[in-house]
Amino acid sequence: MSARRAETAAAEHIAATAEPVAATAAAGTIANADTGQSTTEAAEELQRRIAAVADIALKQARASGASAAEVEVGQEQGMSVTVRNAAVETVEHNRDKGLSVTVYFGKRSGSARTTDFAPDAIRRSVESACAIAKLTEEDDCNGLADPALLAAEFPDLDLYHPWPLGMEEAMAIATGCEAAALAFDPRISNTEGATVASHQGVDLYANSNDFRGFHRSSRHSVSCQVIAGEGDAMQRDFWYDTARDAADLAPPRAIGAEAGRRTVQRLGAQKARTGEYPVLFHPTVARSILSHLVSAVSGGNLYRRASFLLDKAGAQLFPDNIRIHEQPHLRKSAGGAVFDGEGVRTAARDLVADGVLRGYVLDSYAARKLNLQTTANAGGVHNLEIAPTTSDGLAEFIAGMERGLVVTELIGFGVNTVTGDYSRGAFGFWVEGGAIRHPVQEFTIAGNLSDMFQRLTATGADTDHRSNLRAGSILIERMTVAGQ
Repeated sequence: MSARRAETAAAEHIAATAEPVAATAAAGTIANADTGQSTTEAAEELQRRIAAVADIALKQARASGASAAEVEVGQEQGMSVTVRNAAVETVEHNRDKGLSVTVYFGKRSGSARTTDFAPDAIRRSVESACAIAKLTEEDDCNGLADPALLAAEFPDLDLYHPWPLGMEEAMAIATGCEAAALAFDPRISNTEGATVASHQGVDLYANSNDFRGFHRSSRHSVSCQVIAGEGDAMQRDFWYDTARDAADLAPPRAIGAEAGRRTVQRLGAQKARTGEYPVLFHPTVARSILSHLVSAVSGGNLYRRASFLLDKAGAQLFPDNIRIHEQPHLRKSAGGAVFDGEGVRTAARDLVADGVLRGYVLDSYAARKLNLQTTANAGGVHNLEIAPTTSDGLAEFIAGMERGLVVTELIGFGVNTVTGDYSRGAFGFWVEGGAIRHPVQEFTIAGNLSDMFQRLTATGADTDHRSNLRAGSILIERMTVAGQ
């Protein structure tokens, strides 16, 4: 089946099998089966219990002589069901909780953690942290975040949508997803299964500067992986969707059909030709380029002088039409956050504008090491996105390629953050004359990240919003391909 025919068949199959993922996923108002409370009431009660744990820990830290302290308290629960060949393979339930406490005696610090919320256990954890702090060396960069930078307003980003998912319902969803994948093409001969997962929880960050910030969130997903074969050649691929609200998930049978289409597309793979070619990164792997940028401009690598982008703030890294920006306050987003892991208020900002690196990714400790100010990135970035340079997407980019590669899978992690050297195994498709000719495998794409950034020709409007790192198709003008 040609790529075009496979895409058409997938569209028809999706239309025929589309169904909502969960008619019961009404956010925030569904009764808790154990207590009769609504999920909103249950979450508020959980917040009160977590706040009480934090207060005990902070009071104990003060009583122990600590000059400052901070705590993270969280509790989450979830379920995951995997079906393989229409039979339940695994069922996992989790209910986790934990308290992390860090105390400061001047510029000395110590940390401890416990999963026991009993007052005596909290007290022992604080005492352990204090004992550790008294044995450590002073570090002038230690300490809480600047109180003037802490969040004071806490708008609801709509991140919390518990899904009262029962095992029978999860099994039915997974079974339908897998069945759609297996039915997509007779060459799909086996399955690695379909999985439905749902998790939700509440976290609190609090410190001795009277900051209290709650983060309620949920995360739901449906995924499927199958195997196809022609003769002795076998290929496997998968597809998935994930969302804060189960009602926003793609229909499970559509996810299964896409897993089937992607798997069949890989059949007949050949080796890529060695040479230098344009390389087009599919949106599902394009986000890795953002990941390498974030690593290189993160405070830890910078103050350790372990980055090829050391002292590059203000430098032209990309062509002048490239913008990479954080959007922490997007509703229902994967990386939504009002404050970072130290309570510092977040705000939209450009990491790269007009191709120029405008700043770094810093928490308070790294910022002090570099004589800079925190960028509210304790714990990572928040919805970092590379903006489209065109209204085109993957199909239009392919149509404009005379000869090159589309990369849909990256293998291994051959990236050196110190030098910027890049070399990764890949799977994808050979393009010639503006059309995909056949799948390709067993090849490596290589270059240097500095050159790759400069050669980033275009970014597509087909942005994948499922991740905290958000990118559409990314076209690199030229990379070295090592294959046949």
